[in-house]
Amino acid sequence: MDARWWAVVVLAVLPSLGAGGESPEAPPQSWTQLWFFRFFLNVAGYASFMVPGYLLVQYLRRKNYLETGRGLCFPLVKACVFGSEPKASDEVPLAPRTETADSTPSWQILKLIFCASGLQVSYLTWGVLQERVMTGSYGTTATSPGEHFTDSQFLVLMNRVLALIVAGLYCVLRKQPRHGAPMYRYSFASLSNVLSSWCQYEALKFVSFPTQVLAKASKVIPVMMMGKLVSRRSYEHWEYLTAGLISIGVSMFLLSSGPEPRSSPATTLSGLILLAGYIAFDSFTSNWQDALFAYKMSSVQMMFGVNLFSCLFTVGSLLEQGALLEGARFMGRHSEFALHALLLSICSAFGQLFIFYTIGQFGAAVFTIIMTLRQAIAILLSCLLYGHTVTVVGGLGVAVVFTALLLRVYARGRKQRKKAVPTDPPVQKV
Repeated sequence: MDARWWAVVVLAVLPSLGAGGESPEAPPQSWTQLWFFRFFLNVAGYASFMVPGYLLVQYLRRKNYLETGRGLCFPLVKACVFGSEPKASDEVPLAPRTETADSTPSWQILKLIFCASGLQVSYLTWGVLQERVMTGSYGTTATSPGEHFTDSQFLVLMNRVLALIVAGLYCVLRKQPRHGAPMYRYSFASLSNVLSSWCQYEALKFVSFPTQVLAKASKVIPVMMMGKLVSRRSYEHWEYLTAGLISIGVSMFLLSSGPEPRSSPATTLSGLILLAGYIAFDSFTSNWQDALFAYKMSSVQMMFGVNLFSCLFTVGSLLEQGALLEGARFMGRHSEFALHALLLSICSAFGQLFIFYTIGQFGAAVFTIIMTLRQAIAILLSCLLYGHTVTVVGGLGVAVVFTALLLRVYARGRKQRKKAVPTDPPVQKV
């Protein structure tokens, strides 16, 4: 029994061995190209910036630099290490989401169609391109099989650079609250955000896109488990019911889906490990950002700060590995890849703005419904475009998952309405 479990572990970290004769299109990989080696190499690169920076921040705090510091660098050090307390006169009040005189039902419907269309187009295109970039080959001819793009970190960098530019322009063009958070605090969310994105891209080398989407949808299960074990949080019956339905639906899909062209026990297990990493890092990111919002910043300021450090981390790590120029050369050799990567980044950046606008106009419940429908459509598109096989039982599993997600939105909305205390006039907070 122990020997069999050891064999599974070895296959998980050595996917080229587990593929055997089932994956003739995948060339043998050197150990430096294995996903777990590149993961630790990336982490080591980020640590080369995070650890000295953290030690410097602690040193400046112990030396009480805020009281004793002087010189040209003082404003920069103060902003990065200590931040500033926003003054009442500097704060931009967040307008409540209320009906204005010109917000007729027709105008609200048009805005909802605009938000839903923007979210669907942005993230459906993003999903299709993500799978194309990570699983397809470029430069294929009658005599050459082409080459695959393998550096997920370079793709993360391109996404973050464009998101940083879009957020920066938005902050310049639209008045924002006075920034008060120490800049270094964004680095923790940036680190987990980069790692979650890397795991997400890397997982597509081992599992299908529909499997990845369902794994994201089932993120509520580990969140509830951690809340119960760590925070001793209690949940209502409908939360356990919907979590159980999600588990059943995901199990139905995974156990009944047809074979993938490159699937094997090793690659599937590697993909599930990477998806678990994505869920863990993404959960940390959202929780850390919730804590940062205590500084009364706007969502776009958060977007700018996180992406700023994400760019610094990924550029530094790629330079240390000598992979930045290689990624640029790949773009030079394959103009199609350059176009796909650019469109991927544009969809990611503007999708973020649509998220902020939709939540601000219609609230989190409407946004969740739109994104749940987007996930279902994304699975359908992936199956149609890339030929993923889904059995009848697997399709029923997908339906069970999304039905459970919609039930959660409905139950949460009813719970909030019951708790709401009627006031005159009602004020809705975002």
